[in-house]
Amino acid sequence: MQFDEQQPIYLQIADIICENILSDKWKSDERIPSVRDIAASMEVNPNTAMRAFDYLQSIDIIYNKRGIGYFVSDTGKEKAIQYKREEFLTKTVPQFFQTMHLLGITYHDLEKYHKEQG
Repeated sequence: MQFDEQQPIYLQIADIICENILSDKWKSDERIPSVRDIAASMEVNPNTAMRAFDYLQSIDIIYNKRGIGYFVSDTGKEKAIQYKREEFLTKTVPQFFQTMHLLGITYHDLEKYHKEQG
């Protein structure tokens, strides 16, 4: 798997897990693939995958049932939305506006493009 050098790999894995939750591939209280399965499918060290799981558990997106595995928390989808929104607003949007400014793209241009994509 190709990872972005600008962001730690464990956060990119966390993003992928969140995307699976947001797309309803994994639902509330549903078991998710194991740390080893995630590590193998993403071709990373299990310790890196475990770091992603620990991070998501620390922000209540997933939880661990000892001896059984990890599950999406009751509020996992809402927490994943909050996490991804914050990431989008603090990382992507500022860069987006800077690029708009550099290229001379106006809000009117965006609105027109949005309507065309509609």
